[in-house]
Amino acid sequence: MDKFMQAAIDEARQGFAEGGIPIGSVLVHNGVIIGRGHNRRVQKGSAILHGEMDALENAGRQPAGVYRESVLYTTLSPCSMCCGAILLYGIPRVIIGENRTFIGEEELLRTRGVQVKLLHSDECINLMRRFIDEKPELWNEDIGV
Repeated sequence: MDKFMQAAIDEARQGFAEGGIPIGSVLVHNGVIIGRGHNRRVQKGSAILHGEMDALENAGRQPAGVYRESVLYTTLSPCSMCCGAILLYGIPRVIIGENRTFIGEEELLRTRGVQVKLLHSDECINLMRRFIDEKPELWNEDIGV
């Protein structure tokens, strides 16, 4: 497993341990993680702190050129909100752990020139499956069902 995807998985596991939704993300610039995060909607009572948004927030304010040279790793296919942030900041590459649990706006990213790579990670799939089995109502809340 790629060390950056492993860092995103570690974030997802931390979120799960905190009682939240196990989705993690890291923002990598020039081979260095500059932001890492996990879904903290439950922990913070937040409407927007998905894993990708948390990683971007934790990266802090960056010059536009940094985003245009970065790669975003996420354990689950990004939703429309997170894809909007990816497009807004011009992040050119997204590596996704899995999309069996949820297929976000991958095609939108591709049509806008973002390189999207899907890993089909069993570790990511199994973590989400366990979470959904244990807390289906929380999962439904997160995806707006």
